[in-house]
Amino acid sequence: MERPGVMEARIRTARLILRAWRETDRAPFAEMSADPEVMAHLGGPIDRAASDAIAERLGAEQAINGHCFWAVERLDDARFLGFCGLRIGGHAGTPVVGELEIGWRLARDAWGQGYAREAAEAALDWGWRNTAAPQIAAWTVPANAPSWGLMLRIGMVHRPELDFDHPRFAPGHPLCRHVVYTAARPQQETVP
Repeated sequence: MERPGVMEARIRTARLILRAWRETDRAPFAEMSADPEVMAHLGGPIDRAASDAIAERLGAEQAINGHCFWAVERLDDARFLGFCGLRIGGHAGTPVVGELEIGWRLARDAWGQGYAREAAEAALDWGWRNTAAPQIAAWTVPANAPSWGLMLRIGMVHRPELDFDHPRFAPGHPLCRHVVYTAARPQQETVP
């Protein structure tokens, strides 16, 4: 999954490393992707082939763009916890196509420990330092309060004019409507 000649992204926080995907991440990623609670707002559990395809696609995005939804590894035991990072997101016909998207997904037993916020804040910081994006966006379904709550906690604001119906789901489906949050590039302080 790591490509020869592509520098591996490594972001270190107090408790985590955000890094390029490895072959050894596939099994724990498949396990969390088969968990109905983890996947409740994402269309439901997926099988190993679909999970591997996501990991492969994220690895390809890293090779092309220099960033992706990176693997999240806990420092103290090197355990794969899930992913968090930045990718060029959106679906054709939605107002977020081409936006720099921040996203995260963690294994259920890693919830409620501040890992998602720690990883998301590090990813946002990396995005401001390493891209020219004027904003970073995130989206989820209205029922996913933990996710949009984290968006608020990391300084994002709801942008109702960008909310959209996801083309993957039929109109009226509980996962069709998506709410969009954005963070604007911080203004640089001027030195007097």
